[in-house]
Amino acid sequence: MALISPSTLCTSLQRMICPINRRYSPNLRRGATTCEYRIPVEVSSPRDRGSLAVPSHKVTVHDRQRGVVHEFEVPEDQYILHSAESQNINLPFACRHGCCTSCAVRVKSGDLRQPQALGISAELKSQGYALLCVGFPTSDLEVETQDEDEVYWLQFGRFFARGPIERDDYALELAMGDE
Repeated sequence: MALISPSTLCTSLQRMICPINRRYSPNLRRGATTCEYRIPVEVSSPRDRGSLAVPSHKVTVHDRQRGVVHEFEVPEDQYILHSAESQNINLPFACRHGCCTSCAVRVKSGDLRQPQALGISAELKSQGYALLCVGFPTSDLEVETQDEDEVYWLQFGRFFARGPIERDDYALELAMGDE
């Protein structure tokens, strides 16, 4: 694999050291002021990295809705949800951007970092709630999935003083009939 590096200062020394990549620069002509060089780079898999490997942590997810427990390894630089999916583990999710509460969990033990978790407040984070779609493990972690509506109520319930809104099928039927 090669990294393509555009250069605005093409000296004769640079042309001797780094071959010009004419495949990516078909319009390059002699004396041009820009050129591109192919710089070889090595790509390795995580197991080939040796001491440069990112630490991984064991994540245990108790899926309350499905009644199953998942255990899998997650590198510190990968989202928990993405890593689970790459290992064919199905966990609840919706937006994948930390904006909803579909993938909300309650941390039973361990730590995670979730700088982009906009779907839960700082107060809920301090109570041990987290979002798997934007969570990075920083230690071995054990979590339990939560009901999305329950977390949403904890997050926004105080703003709806009368309590949860009851569904009125008759009103819905009337509204649909008006369209």
